[in-house]
Amino acid sequence: MIRRTLLAAALLAPLAALAQTAPTPTPPPIMATQSSVVPVPPQKVAIETSLGRIVLEVETQRAPITARNFLRYADQKRLDGTAFYRSVKVADKFGFVQFGVDGDPKRFLPPIAHEPTTKTGVRHLDGAISTARLAPGTARGEFTISVGDQPSLDANPSAPGDNLGYAAFGRVVEGMDVVWKILDAPTSPTAGQGVMKGSMLAPKIKVLSVKRVP
Repeated sequence: MIRRTLLAAALLAPLAALAQTAPTPTPPPIMATQSSVVPVPPQKVAIETSLGRIVLEVETQRAPITARNFLRYADQKRLDGTAFYRSVKVADKFGFVQFGVDGDPKRFLPPIAHEPTTKTGVRHLDGAISTARLAPGTARGEFTISVGDQPSLDANPSAPGDNLGYAAFGRVVEGMDVVWKILDAPTSPTAGQGVMKGSMLAPKIKVLSVKRVP
């Protein structure tokens, strides 16, 4: 329980730092609803990295808003040439890795409405891919992959404050060994601020391409 709480805190803190690089004013979120999105089958997406291939199954039916956002970034090649830049390793094969536009405003798309796990049923189990955020409705192009089950990142209506958790929208179906390599990759002892310090990958793991699997 302690390590899960620490992990949730570690996930939230770096998002504030990333938000400082966002252009202002922030565009309003796309307030799409699930009923306004045409259901399509789950979509597989391949992330080609310098350490190997990761294949995701994206839940386009259960989490349509969040999944569609990720697919836009992939289809528009906004994630090509980015990197896995952060690894938070709490224990052996437990933590998360983070990748995305890393504060580059040229790669940003508008923020999206939040889809909590209580609505989608897509939870933060081992291999889950999720969208990072600050307040609900601020998520853009930063993504995490969970290593180990992490229910502390799910929505919890009984918890105080912002209890909506993060929006998981798929899972790794191939290449979890690559995710483990990224989690175990060396980090800088000095890069990053606050709780981010010690979790920034050095060097970053290159993302060569992100595209749908035919």
